[in-house]
Amino acid sequence: MADNYLGRKMEEYMARSASPAPQRPAPSLGRLLRRNRSHRSYDTRFVVREDQLRRIIAVNELLPSARNRQVLRFRPVLSDEAPALLPLLRFGAALPELRLPPQGGEPNAFIVVCSTVGESREVDIDLGISVQSMLLQAVEIGLNGLCIGAFDRQAVRRTLGLDLEPLLVVAIGKGTDRIELLPADEGRSLAYYRRDGIHYVPKLRADDLIIEK
Repeated sequence: MADNYLGRKMEEYMARSASPAPQRPAPSLGRLLRRNRSHRSYDTRFVVREDQLRRIIAVNELLPSARNRQVLRFRPVLSDEAPALLPLLRFGAALPELRLPPQGGEPNAFIVVCSTVGESREVDIDLGISVQSMLLQAVEIGLNGLCIGAFDRQAVRRTLGLDLEPLLVVAIGKGTDRIELLPADEGRSLAYYRRDGIHYVPKLRADDLIIEK
């Protein structure tokens, strides 16, 4: 009996081993978009790795580009360089009364987006497509981010030894902000704000965005 019992258990084990492990369904685009919020404070215990930044940047291999010129270039910044970059950036310009990021909530990784040509309408279109796609990839792998347009360009260029002009800085990390979207009426203020530790972001409804016939 013992031999039969062990034999059956071995067969069950082998059958389980031969079966492919169940895979979690990929998150929908809607879910990724809802989770892709701008975080201004981060869990400093989580250190972003180089392979994670490279995976985020790699989405640009798949993206459309104006006239397919592909002029954007990306400088990963890891925890060894991040402290030198932080004083050159401004987080949450619409909330000047707050110190953002808060002490002990600074991101420890960035992607600095540059261009091989002068800034133009076409470059800006590529920039928007690229950054949104990278942030969605960050969310898919369990991270968060923030687009930072308020920064000292020349100081960032000197600090990182860049030959190209930086256009945007993207913070990457484990976000800790509590963020809620609020439906907003057209004509009302769309400024984001904080109350009782929650970051509120007004968003226009789809009906208000559609131009009717």
